[in-house]
Amino acid sequence: MEDKQMKGHVLVLPYPSQGHINPLLQFAKRLASKGVKATLATTHYTLNSISAAHIGVEPISDGFDEGGFSQAGNVDFYLKSFRDHGSRTLAELIQKFSNSATPVNCVVYDSFLPWALDVAKQHGIYGAAFFTNSATVCSIFAHIHHGLLTLPLTPETTPLLLPGLPPLNFPDLPSFLRFPDSYPAYLAMKLSQYSNLNQADWVFSNTFEELEGKEARGVSEIWPAKLIGPMVPSAYLDERIKGDRGYGSSLWKPLSEECIEWLETKPSNSVVYVSFGSMVSLSEEQIAELAWGLKESNMYFLWVVRDSEQQKLPKWFLDSVQEKGKVVTWCNQLEMLAHRTVGCFVTHCGWNSTLEGLSLGVPMIGVPKWTDQLTDAKFVEEIWEIGVRAKEDEVGVVRKDELLRCLKEVMEGEKSKEIKRNANKWRDSAMKTINEGGCSDKCIDEFVQHLMASYQNLNGL
Repeated sequence: MEDKQMKGHVLVLPYPSQGHINPLLQFAKRLASKGVKATLATTHYTLNSISAAHIGVEPISDGFDEGGFSQAGNVDFYLKSFRDHGSRTLAELIQKFSNSATPVNCVVYDSFLPWALDVAKQHGIYGAAFFTNSATVCSIFAHIHHGLLTLPLTPETTPLLLPGLPPLNFPDLPSFLRFPDSYPAYLAMKLSQYSNLNQADWVFSNTFEELEGKEARGVSEIWPAKLIGPMVPSAYLDERIKGDRGYGSSLWKPLSEECIEWLETKPSNSVVYVSFGSMVSLSEEQIAELAWGLKESNMYFLWVVRDSEQQKLPKWFLDSVQEKGKVVTWCNQLEMLAHRTVGCFVTHCGWNSTLEGLSLGVPMIGVPKWTDQLTDAKFVEEIWEIGVRAKEDEVGVVRKDELLRCLKEVMEGEKSKEIKRNANKWRDSAMKTINEGGCSDKCIDEFVQHLMASYQNLNGL
């Protein structure tokens, strides 16, 4: 048996949304680069959107093979269906490989799908949970799951003080914890991540020692995570995975060439890149305020407005900003953030976007809307000091004047130099941790060594 086959075979199972597929697929690529056979198991609906060198892709079912989540139309219904159909088809996939030259010896599963651990254990193989949120957010939910915090959290019970975490005020807390009745199915899913975690052989988190080591250590007794991030394509960090310039997955068609051509004509650090990710839906009022703010700033900007959001743009906007701005439906965010002309990232502060901005050394303006984005934005501004957080008014809207204040602070003011220095420092730190001998790299190597030893036993070598 050749050496590459002897290091194990890992099935990687993401929750089927862009923000979850990307980091888990990137982890699969990291493992493959170290000689582990990695196969991504994903739903039929997302199967054709994934193509990454050296990674196998196999379908499993969520019960909605034609249209995925949108076909289900209900979170509760979808998650139950995915658990039932996913458990059966994941088991069939493990069985299929058990009769091959490369049996599976570990399932790395998205922590949103704890049933995958049960399936792994039923087949006598390792199970490893992969958390796609920050260590800070994972710590808060772990405390709630273990009964160490009760909901709802109110202004009177804050600041929240937990081991390893900075004091968190009411606006810094994930929205599910402030308003637990707002999205009960999502809250239940967040808490279910910890339901059988004590049976997992490894817990991985997409963060890194220098960034959140203290936060992770503060909760290690109930959430013993190995920090293996940032899961950002290698070309932007250590360049050890040849040709790894993108995640290898896109549920939307990006317009990257058109965007790059436009950026090429602009001065260095002069463009404001604006994107609210794949999930956030902004109100028409909020989009209008952002539009006015960008226009009045007189700065160059590239704004990603998804197809489903385009009709919310003010009628006057596109014609009036042709000289300064460009609006696209989707693009390769990493390529934009890495471009010399981009000087600022206006973001919803989803964890992937936050890690990308940080890893590429781009100052940020946080406009968080829900879930963990609020906590991430606090860290961007106050803890890592790589940007500012835009303040909402009493109805939850960031007004144009507030956006203008933030843009001036990050792009022009005296503070902008300090923010840029910090952003560069964190970029260097991200590169170092994933490079050979870095903290995250060592954690991944330890996992690979363990897999290799067990695989040789499995194959009687």
